[in-house]
Amino acid sequence: MGGDGASMGGDDQTEPEDAVGRRVFCDEERATVRYVGPVPPTAGLWLGVEWDNPERGKHDGSHEGVQYFTCRHPKGGSFVRPEKVSFGVDYLTVVQQLYQIDSEEVLSETISISSKKLKWAGFEERSFESLPTVLLSHSEVNGPGDDGEIRKTTPNVQRLDLSRTLLSCWEDVAAITQQLDKLKELELSNNTLRLPSDLSAHCQAFCSLRVLALSSCDLTWPQILECAPMWPQLEELLVDENNITELQRPEGVLQSLKSLSLCCNPLVQHSVLSLAALPRLEQLYLSNTGLSDIRFDDAPPGSQTAMFPALQMLKLDQNNITEWRVVNELAKLPSLVNLSCRGNRLVSSDGNPKTATQQIIAKLGQLVTLNSCQIHHDERRGAELDYIKMFGVEWLKAGGGSQPSTEFTWQHPRYLSLIDKYGAPEESELKKPEPFALKNQLLKIEFVFPNDADRKPIEKKLPASMVVQKVKGLLYRLLKVPAADLKLTYTSPKHTCSCYLLPFFIHLIACFYRTVFTVSVFIYSFVPSLCC
Repeated sequence: MGGDGASMGGDDQTEPEDAVGRRVFCDEERATVRYVGPVPPTAGLWLGVEWDNPERGKHDGSHEGVQYFTCRHPKGGSFVRPEKVSFGVDYLTVVQQLYQIDSEEVLSETISISSKKLKWAGFEERSFESLPTVLLSHSEVNGPGDDGEIRKTTPNVQRLDLSRTLLSCWEDVAAITQQLDKLKELELSNNTLRLPSDLSAHCQAFCSLRVLALSSCDLTWPQILECAPMWPQLEELLVDENNITELQRPEGVLQSLKSLSLCCNPLVQHSVLSLAALPRLEQLYLSNTGLSDIRFDDAPPGSQTAMFPALQMLKLDQNNITEWRVVNELAKLPSLVNLSCRGNRLVSSDGNPKTATQQIIAKLGQLVTLNSCQIHHDERRGAELDYIKMFGVEWLKAGGGSQPSTEFTWQHPRYLSLIDKYGAPEESELKKPEPFALKNQLLKIEFVFPNDADRKPIEKKLPASMVVQKVKGLLYRLLKVPAADLKLTYTSPKHTCSCYLLPFFIHLIACFYRTVFTVSVFIYSFVPSLCC
């Protein structure tokens, strides 16, 4: 039926109790039961399921013109026989399967002293009662099992992973966690959970919870806020890859939150400011959310915003940020010391990615870490000095001094403080950055031949990064002289540099000048071993 491969024959099946809405496992895939009953003209009982993986399905819940259930995806549904699916097992059954202690192994780990037997010391440490962490990811857990048994069997669990299981609702989750009084971390990602009908009945089930992961749970932000009263002490919340779009203010909930991850959700631009109502928020992860703009209109350029007072870490990787004004806005965050913004399109005037990184460092004076790399003192000093020179011409055109134009101040709110720190740039130092292109990275080299007066000087344009060995290769093609018979020397009124120091010296000079370098070429035919 519907091409799902289930048998059309077989005996009638008894309808599972409360099957609709239950999670099931079938053919290595997970699904939710949406219908239980007959599907004429076939005989027997069928389950209509909506697959987590819509590519597994064949139809939209209809058969021969009759709509039995609906799916979010037009081909996300199938009809399967009850005997083909697993409705899962309880928590303790899975724990015993995964953490079982072989009784024969225990017997082999005893030793005899006279007529007494002593247990091997490691046995007690491996008992269920001492487990601090239980990892049941990708298992078929569907509920708690017998009342009170979890508290007796695994009372010391502090971290529990129930991601990608067969739990169907928050009531089932709460029935497990309310027996784990020491639970601090709970992983529930890749589950589809019905919202509870009575939130107040489950608050005690999560009263010690500090970390909660709900990634890929098909949740909206209003649904998260609806559930939030159950987590009164929560400090870290991960809700990546859900259906979160517009963010609303978390009024009276999540007030203890210190870390929030919203990565891979299609967020509405300025609704991010709603999160400023979280007074203790220190870490905010917004990577791959489509953001292109952030504004803190409560503070003018160069001032601090009252929003996000505790925010220290902000991740904005893989977004659509192209305007440097956004970086100026981030400078208003009073506590920001760690920023990651890789994969955006912030481009400097010379097109060099390293220059763009320098500009971010110069604009954000409090920053300690950028893109997971610590900013060292010398790196900051160099970035800030280069920033002063890079925009010095604009500063002079804007009036210079301590009162440049309003437009310049809006574009470069930290410029005047940098002048106070290092002093104003000299006009002779100011130079308009050249576009980052290969032609602007070439140096003019004039090769002369002091020991061969008949050879005319040769002038070439070469990359500053070209190593001496390749220069010798070029001269071999031009002069037909083996590289071993050549020695190169750069000579100036103040410096003489042999060939092995030549790349360093040229790189050093190239940072400050655009000139013609004269390189002397000595040709040796008899003692090449003494030549560089």
